[in-house]
Amino acid sequence: MKISLITVSYNSEETIRETFESVRGQKIEGFELEYIHVDGLSNDGTMEISQEFDDIISIRISEKDSGIYNAMNKGVKMATGDIVGILNSDDCFMSNDILFKVCTAFSKNQCDAVYGDVIHVKRSDSSKVVRKWTSGVYRKNSFKLGWMPPHPTFFIKREFYDNYGLYNESIRSAADYELMLRMIKRHKASLFYISEFMVEMKSGGNSQQSFRHRIKVFNEDRLAWKLNFQMNGFFQVVMKILRKLNQYFT
Repeated sequence: MKISLITVSYNSEETIRETFESVRGQKIEGFELEYIHVDGLSNDGTMEISQEFDDIISIRISEKDSGIYNAMNKGVKMATGDIVGILNSDDCFMSNDILFKVCTAFSKNQCDAVYGDVIHVKRSDSSKVVRKWTSGVYRKNSFKLGWMPPHPTFFIKREFYDNYGLYNESIRSAADYELMLRMIKRHKASLFYISEFMVEMKSGGNSQQSFRHRIKVFNEDRLAWKLNFQMNGFFQVVMKILRKLNQYFT
């Protein structure tokens, strides 16, 4: 089994070394890793750092893109693995056996996708936990009750991208939510839950910006429901917000 892992970046020299090191440390005996780095034409030291990891990076491009999801789509199109995952340039794996556990879950279970849990830490001090995102097992009505898997832990068979499409680039801030809603709820991807913290995310990233940005995400989350199910999605998105707030107190 071959897993394609994609990291997209733009001016990420502050954090991307830790991301690359966490990938370099992965031990996946019996499986094959294809690591793809898609950069948006960074003008800081991102690419210089990337070149230090030639031993693990299989494919690298640096060219102008139209946003983070456009960059992710470039990576997915280049991927040749059986399964595909995304690790952002300010995220890192929490142990050196995460990809092994992901591959094992696919090989031993009749599933189309795998996901787990995430810890959000303070950007300036990763020893300080901001919130814990414990996903839990997916149920039939989970999305309607505000559930979603953490995107950096979400791995899915490449054939789902081939059959049901890539990230919707018209949704500028919530395309990851729309894609997982489309793949899991609409197209019935079967899931396996790895009940552990797989990825450490630094707070203050693309999805954690201003209040105005959060309103935009709220409206785009509703659009995701309309595109897939021709429904307003207001209740579902409110529940998604409430579920997220609870993560700060667990």
